[in-house]
Amino acid sequence: MGLVDDARTVAAEFDYSVEDVNKGVKTFIRQMDEGLQETGKSMSQIPTYVTAVPNGTEKGVYLAVDLGGTNFRVCSIKLNGDTTFSLTQSKVAIPHELMVAKTSKELFSFLAKQIESFLKIHHNDHFEKYHQQRKNGEKITDEHFLQLGFTFSFPVHQISINKGHLIRWTKGFDIADAIGKDVCSLLQTEIDALHLPVKVAALVNDTVGTLMARSYTSPGKTGTLLGAIFGTGTNGAYVEKLEKVTKLKNMKEGGDFDASTGNMIVNTEWGSFDNEMSVLPNTPYDTALDKDSNNPGIQMFEKRVSGMFLGEVLRRAILSMIQDGKTELFKDESSGTNDVHSICTIANDSPLYKQWGIDTSFLSIAHEDQSAGHHITRQALNRDLGVDAASSEDAQAIKILVEGIGKRSARLSAVAIGAVIISTGNLSVTAGNGLDDKVKAVSEEEVVDIGVDGSLVEYYPGFEEYIREALREIEGIGEQGEKRIRIGIAKDGSGVGAALIALVAGGREGGS
Repeated sequence: MGLVDDARTVAAEFDYSVEDVNKGVKTFIRQMDEGLQETGKSMSQIPTYVTAVPNGTEKGVYLAVDLGGTNFRVCSIKLNGDTTFSLTQSKVAIPHELMVAKTSKELFSFLAKQIESFLKIHHNDHFEKYHQQRKNGEKITDEHFLQLGFTFSFPVHQISINKGHLIRWTKGFDIADAIGKDVCSLLQTEIDALHLPVKVAALVNDTVGTLMARSYTSPGKTGTLLGAIFGTGTNGAYVEKLEKVTKLKNMKEGGDFDASTGNMIVNTEWGSFDNEMSVLPNTPYDTALDKDSNNPGIQMFEKRVSGMFLGEVLRRAILSMIQDGKTELFKDESSGTNDVHSICTIANDSPLYKQWGIDTSFLSIAHEDQSAGHHITRQALNRDLGVDAASSEDAQAIKILVEGIGKRSARLSAVAIGAVIISTGNLSVTAGNGLDDKVKAVSEEEVVDIGVDGSLVEYYPGFEEYIREALREIEGIGEQGEKRIRIGIAKDGSGVGAALIALVAGGREGGS
């Protein structure tokens, strides 16, 4: 067997069949339902206390802040009421000493001061008017305040739309006295200390923000069903019927929310789908990756789907071929067997030998490469992985591996999307299996709108096409159902999405 055939044999380990997809969907729906009924299940199914999505007609000015890592972003979003918006923002680095401050007050005071500086520059009229009214002793009401959405990308236990207790810090932050405290209250206290006309109206998860941003900007009258991230990580948030979120009744700390819509946006945390590995595909490369990760046995769906892990799966598959004495990957008996008339060598310090050594961008390059002799992939092998004088056959073998890994990721992504669509009943007209359906034109009222964000779905070649191929294979969707699914990019869930959640939290009344 030649090298290309060897690569096809390894790539076949990543095949995810029609039967596998449908088993995955059924199990995904079951785990969704379990998470709606009880806490502590594989899929967390976290109620967000956001009970409505925008329709694009909303107007007003809202603030959003995003503490997601080493930077703090402050945004002002003007909603124009016609599905468009304008955005002004500033970004500042968090000083390291504040990331490990002795008290949470030091950090949150710094954040409030950044909001104050932003208001003075971009909303000075509002700022000065408010302070004049306070000075004159005028009655201050909610309409004098700008509503703010707070994207806080650390683990929190959210108990209402604007209240959530910090579970733990990540990303280099370590401020012990903040653990267990309500992060919205910590920020509001420091905002109030500066007498700013700002109310922290909502605590925001960026995936929920993606759903809101898409629903505001999407064409047509159909509200968005699902916001999904397929990037460094993966997650989804969707609109669920309130009556199905039965665990709300048993949640001791559950906060108030507007039940009149009959809906609740649920944050699935679907990266942990099937941690028990009952239906997820598995290879020796997946097993080794998980064993050497910092959270073995956790986020098993994410480890097969998201960009953070695909490069590492590829690296381990390549290494297995290099170390297998029977395959000829990156091995030349003589320069005469290599079409560049040289001997392929791998640098001793090659990223191939280092955990997380391959970035997912390499997979995109190889997957898309249509150049003669796979010249572009060979350049990338040299530049990024320290593989010198790779042959065209070497590069073709790598491309075959990449296609297998990328396609599996997309087909698994379709399992999550398809399960949400079927579970929520949004394809009310039963579809067949997609083989004999007569495809009809789709009216706007029949559209199921999905908002997506992330590097995989935006930049990975053919990712959406692979998703759609799998959706057509799902029982209950089929070819006609897939035509009804509109997938659109939704940018900036932590900015415009957070502002829209502040709007919903404030009762859909515009800021000034």
